[in-house]
Amino acid sequence: MPHVHPRATASIAGIPIRALLAPFPIVCFIGALLTDITYAQTTEMMWADFSAWLVTVGLIMGVLAFIAGLIDFVGDPAVRRQRSVRVHLVGSVILLVLAALNMFIHTHDAWTSVVPWGLTLSAIIVVVLLVTEWMGFWMVFHHSVGVSE
Repeated sequence: MPHVHPRATASIAGIPIRALLAPFPIVCFIGALLTDITYAQTTEMMWADFSAWLVTVGLIMGVLAFIAGLIDFVGDPAVRRQRSVRVHLVGSVILLVLAALNMFIHTHDAWTSVVPWGLTLSAIIVVVLLVTEWMGFWMVFHHSVGVSE
């Protein structure tokens, strides 16, 4: 009997939708940290605006990627059996909650939208993102979740 990989339920032409959407929040959250750091050093309002937009777009795309991943999680019992998938799921929930909080903090006026809490949350988000995405990497390349034969 051939080895069957856990399949991605939410896919387009065999490509998992979560894999198509995941790079957007990754780039946005890392970009938000970089623009927060730049704003804290320059106090140029443009950077605070960039941060607010990056956090918001990252959150929206992260929710869409999470929904696609949740469909995969619910759709195949073989996916749910993987420990890395569960860690990735919990990490994603934590990440989205922190991003929502960060988005609301970034709605404040200028300096208070970034320093200290916006910048701190952006840094925490990137750390959680690294752990969560490492688990995502692990589930795809070690457990072949969503990989076609």
